[in-house]
Amino acid sequence: MEIQAIELIELKAVIRFYAEITADLRRKGINQWDRFYPNRFIVKSDIKMGNLFGLSTDKKIIGAVAVDTNESKKYRELKWEDEDGKPLMIHRLAVHPDYQGKGYGKQLLQFAEDYSLRNGYSSIRLDVFSLNSGAVKMYERAGYQERGMIRFPFRTAPYKCFEKIV
Repeated sequence: MEIQAIELIELKAVIRFYAEITADLRRKGINQWDRFYPNRFIVKSDIKMGNLFGLSTDKKIIGAVAVDTNESKKYRELKWEDEDGKPLMIHRLAVHPDYQGKGYGKQLLQFAEDYSLRNGYSSIRLDVFSLNSGAVKMYERAGYQERGMIRFPFRTAPYKCFEKIV
C-alpha cells in the first residue's frame, strides 16, 4: 500500500474517515476530537495546500496524516531542542478503527519522517492528546522526545508535545 496525496475529489471520504475515528475515540473515552475539530474547512485546506496524505484500500481511506509548517502559538511556551532549524509539523495522523494495530500508524509516521528528510526539514514536532495512550506510545517508541504539555480550549486534558531531530 502506497501513501499518496489526497485529492479534493476525496474530501467527503476524508470527512467521513475523521468522523468515524472521532466517534470511535469518544466511545473509548478519548475526547480529543469533536464536531469542531477536525472540520471540513481544515481538511479542505490541507488538501488544497497539498499537505494531506493517505493510505487507501479498495477505494477506502484507512489512514491519513497532514504535514506542514503551521505551528501552534502555544508551542512558543516550550523548550525545543531544534531552536534554529526548520521544523515540520505533523497534524491529524489517524488510522481508521477497522485497521488499527496493523502498523499503518507507524507507516504514516515513517512517511512523515521521510518527507521531512526529502524536503530539508531539521526536526518534526507534534502534539498528541495525553489520554490517547496508544498514540503517545507510538511516538515514544519511534524515538520522539517529550518537550512539555500544552492545553487547548474545551479539552479535558492537556496535549503532550513531542520532537524528533531528523
